[in-house]
Formats: sequence, C-alpha cells, structure tokens
Amino acid sequence: MKTLSVGIGCRLHSSAGQIEAAVRAALGVHSFDEIRTVASLDTKAREAGLLEFCARHALPLTFFSLEQIAAVPVAEPSAAVREHLGVDGVCEPCALLSAAGGAGLSESAGCDAPRATLLVRKTVYAGVTVAIASAITHAERKHPDNDTQKQDLP
Repeated sequence: MKTLSVGIGCRLHSSAGQIEAAVRAALGVHSFDEIRTVASLDTKAREAGLLEFCARHALPLTFFSLEQIAAVPVAEPSAAVREHLGVDGVCEPCALLSAAGGAGLSESAGCDAPRATLLVRKTVYAGVTVAIASAITHAERKHPDNDTQKQDLP
C-alpha cells in the first residue's frame, strides 16, 4: 500500500541518481513501493534531477511555497536553510504537508482529516536531504499502539 510521502531538499543540479540514492538510504525498512508522493519547495519545479527521478518511478510530485513550509514547525532547524531560504527546513515540512494533503494545517480540517507523522527525520546523503512522513486517520490516532510518532503536523 502506498502510504509514504517523501520530502526532498536538494542542491541545484542534483542528479536523479543522487536523489534516488538518498531516498533509498532514507527508506530503511520501508519499501520503495510504499511511496505515494514526493514533495519539495516550489523553486525546484524545474529541477531536472528531481523531475527525472519522479518520472522514472512514476511518482507524483507536489510543490509547496516558502510560506506553506514556514508554517510547519521543524524540531531541529537548519541554520544553512534559514540563511539561504528564510525557513527552518525543507524536506521535513514538505513530507508532512504532502502526507497531510493540506489538511491538518488549520483547525477547520475536521476530525476525519488525515494527520501527518514523520517516520524518518531529515537524512542527508550526497547533498540531498530526505524526510519521510505518513498520514494517520482519526481512528488510528486514538489507537494506543501509535506511540512511535516523532513529529506530528496538527
């Protein structure tokens, strides 16, 4: 079942191979086939390596603005990203936003709206940062076995 949202931050001109290696390294125990979507900063919309990576694996690619990304708290902010882009991080907020499908960003999302949980915090591999999130439903949030959440997007 495709349940994972992968947030990616990358340097300009990162290759599809570099991005794939970083994603595979971040997946750990998760399968590549579990990836539902990939997300990044909207300024990466023409980044050839990112586009090629997603096309190669038939993965939908979603982009978020700096304003959307800035609205998501980051547990361990990156000074370099703050200096360069004015936000605390890219891959973690993108993974969370994508997993939540835009819901969970406001209290009006309703109790049946998905809530995003970071499964893999930011990992860095060859200049590419990757974080992985998944959505949980209202029913899953109430289950006592769901205590492995590292960071939620309310």
